[in-house]
Amino acid sequence: MTKKTRSIEYGFNDLPPAGHLIILSLQHVLLMFVSVGLPIIFVSQINETTQFAATLVTLSMLAAGIGSIVQSASLPFIGSGYLCPNVCGPSYLSLSLSAAWAGGIPLMRGMIIIAGLVEMSLAPLVHKLKQVFPTFIVGLVVAMVGVSVIKMSVTSLFGLEFRGDAVRSADIVIGMVTLLVMVLCNIWGSGFVRIYCLLIGMLSGWGLAVVLVPEYGHTLAVVRHSPVFALPSIGPEFRQISFRMDMVIPFVVIAVSGSLKSFGNLLAAQKISEPELDEVNFTPIRKGLLADGFSTALAGLIGGMAVDTSSSNIGLAGSTKVLSRWISVAAGVIFIVLAFCPKITVALSLMPKPVLGASIIFAGCFMICTGFQEMFSEAWDARNTFSVGISLFFGLSTAFLPGLYARAPELIKIFFTDPLPTTTILAVLLNLLFNLDRTYEGLVRRFRSS
Repeated sequence: MTKKTRSIEYGFNDLPPAGHLIILSLQHVLLMFVSVGLPIIFVSQINETTQFAATLVTLSMLAAGIGSIVQSASLPFIGSGYLCPNVCGPSYLSLSLSAAWAGGIPLMRGMIIIAGLVEMSLAPLVHKLKQVFPTFIVGLVVAMVGVSVIKMSVTSLFGLEFRGDAVRSADIVIGMVTLLVMVLCNIWGSGFVRIYCLLIGMLSGWGLAVVLVPEYGHTLAVVRHSPVFALPSIGPEFRQISFRMDMVIPFVVIAVSGSLKSFGNLLAAQKISEPELDEVNFTPIRKGLLADGFSTALAGLIGGMAVDTSSSNIGLAGSTKVLSRWISVAAGVIFIVLAFCPKITVALSLMPKPVLGASIIFAGCFMICTGFQEMFSEAWDARNTFSVGISLFFGLSTAFLPGLYARAPELIKIFFTDPLPTTTILAVLLNLLFNLDRTYEGLVRRFRSS
């Protein structure tokens, strides 16, 4: 990075000293571990064994670790070169369960591979989006990346795991204190305190959780019975791959939705990594989407759950102003190593949910506000108001009224799935619609001048 503002600790091409690199990477690894709960939830839904769960977690972590390295290492033809780690993608959980119920793990693997290939095929088309993504829509997409983690972060902060769980006062205290420590370290801290604000907050929150809720300390007892090192047990279900035509369309739709989500994450990563850019540079975005599709296909190939870019980690990078892509590479390496260390992975997976929720909220705040700043950085008119307003109304309604869209016609279900992709699609279409007169006038002028 040639131009660095004083507020940036490490630019996206900077290589931090070894000690800092390891600790900064561990901060991101702790956030990445939030997604490890998805394979565990998946296994509980299909009633498989503990050994099966351990294997699925290991293979999913391998895919996420390799994907993080490919995404951030800035290879010649693939990877954005930004700090943008990969994690297990929650958007694929529901369809992956449907595939597993219909045809077991072999079918889930095959359909995830197809989804990854679809994402890769969409990557070369991204440069054609330059005209349909003006600055205010780029800002809207970045803000929606933060909005998309609200439900997960708030329910975790309150210590909730399943619908109907009771809310404990102690969990609220733990979550709020953890968040406050992170924020105050970031605002008033300097040097190491500011750089490691997330890690300081997590450790403080975990310590408080053990004191206030002894149950959190007791659960750590299972760590003693876990081996330090173990290879995954590859059963027969992990040695086959199958496909079904009736599941292709749903997985293609979720692949397109996943591409839009990653597009938003990569736009956000570019915005915080290269703030001096006057307009979007679509070359690293294209390479990043290619890496995202590759990682998803790789996950299916080796037998893990689908992976995706992590908006929480991008938010952490933005809030700490530590943007080095080498942190993501190192985090990917650590994630791969930890995949074979059950004792450590079990311990980290037992981190109190309020602490994890506070961490995601901390990172999400930056994403939302950065998007708003970008959105209102240029002249505003009525066209922008209705493009953004209408898309937000319907995009957010997918989170507020999921039951409504579950009863909607199939065509509506395809596009109204989640706040981020729905808002993005509507904003682009409405902006094109409301600017038809300008487009027509431009064509007329071009025709007359020729």
